[in-house]
Amino acid sequence: MSDFDLVLSGRVILCDREVEGGFVAVRDGRVALIGEGAPPAARERHALGAAMILPGAVDAQVHSLSQKGAEGFAASTAAAAAGGVTTIVDMPYDEGNLVCSAEAVRLKAAQAEAEARVDVALYGTIDPQDGPARIAEQAEAGVCGYKFSTFGTDPKRFPRIPPALLMACFAEVAKTGLAAGVHNEDDAFVRDAIAAVEASGITDWRAHGLSRPPMTEILALLQIYETGAATGCPAHVVHCSLGRGYEIAARYRAEGHHATIEACIHYLTLDEENDVARLGGKAKINPPVRPRAEVEKLWRHVAAGNVSMVSTDHVSWSEDRKTHPEMLKNASGVPGLEVMVPLFLKGALARGISPVWAARLMAENPARHFRLDPAKGGIALGRDADLTVLEPVEKRYDATASRVSVAGWSPYHGMVLPWTVAATWLRGAQVFDGATVAAPGTGRFVRPARPLGLRAPVHA
Repeated sequence: MSDFDLVLSGRVILCDREVEGGFVAVRDGRVALIGEGAPPAARERHALGAAMILPGAVDAQVHSLSQKGAEGFAASTAAAAAGGVTTIVDMPYDEGNLVCSAEAVRLKAAQAEAEARVDVALYGTIDPQDGPARIAEQAEAGVCGYKFSTFGTDPKRFPRIPPALLMACFAEVAKTGLAAGVHNEDDAFVRDAIAAVEASGITDWRAHGLSRPPMTEILALLQIYETGAATGCPAHVVHCSLGRGYEIAARYRAEGHHATIEACIHYLTLDEENDVARLGGKAKINPPVRPRAEVEKLWRHVAAGNVSMVSTDHVSWSEDRKTHPEMLKNASGVPGLEVMVPLFLKGALARGISPVWAARLMAENPARHFRLDPAKGGIALGRDADLTVLEPVEKRYDATASRVSVAGWSPYHGMVLPWTVAATWLRGAQVFDGATVAAPGTGRFVRPARPLGLRAPVHA
């Protein structure tokens, strides 16, 4: 009788090294042995040859419930499983239900447990009318972080938190041992820029970038890090499209502050002059996709270790909300769960960046940031056996033929992916086999490990 339930053998990508000709052995849902050479016996074995065995990704930014009836946990986590993502961190801005109380957290966690196919962690936030009063109760209910915004997308679903209130919230978040993540756009500057674009009569793809010039991000980013420095709260910028932002974050860390920063896969893949010009509303994202020169700056920051983590900021808006001929009238955001891992590996390997670093940015660092370690975060003894296999099989991504995307469209449609997600395991159980995904209810609600306290992501 075998000692192991599952053994995968192939090119094993750990968060500190690569094991060529290695294996991962699983027992009772956890990694029990890592080695190289001849793999041990197991009840289930897969010899994967040249395929990469990576840790299941922890996607730090997902909006599963932003549009009622458009997606939901069953659909978003199907895309996650098919994309090699084994844990999603879901945002609190659900249509009709701002997640800003312990009760709201409990209800959403129960929904995730019933519907999800991979594991789900949750952000909390505040209703500006409540102020910071309900921050502590959400930590007790199990949120893994807090999300705020310096820009008001919607006064109810996605409200702006003004500077004095943001500082009060940071002071309360600091007491929980968690981090405060913030959407980084200066509200007044954006609104003035939008008014200027509308007055100019520009309505095509150019309008969005003009309505959110780079300084709108940088001013907000400085406010976020200074608020963190003033309150002792770990400050996290949840997306940055500009190389300058990563330079600033690195300076705050050098001064001893906990200042982290996230790169979304769209900022590392799409550019304004080609993709936004071609796609229009289907590439409208806040902050905007920037010119190709800025994209390459971000990759240099990835290589230099200045990026804390990589995420999708996934949202599956229905196509009618992304195809208005006037650019500014489209919803902001794109789906990405199904393709983040292969897209990031494609970009990284093309630039000489190791898949080990990819494992850190998509698994280890987000797990550490949200205190989901030691269970999550990479292939290591005793951790959940959350694994994904990528084969060196080239495919052209066809969003219209996807079996797991409810959107039916993607800004990445037609892109060639040199590596294909072939299989995904969650706690040692297969949740994707290359064609089908696990049933709803396979995933769990996961909460931060206790005692709470920040574990800094690994930078260079």
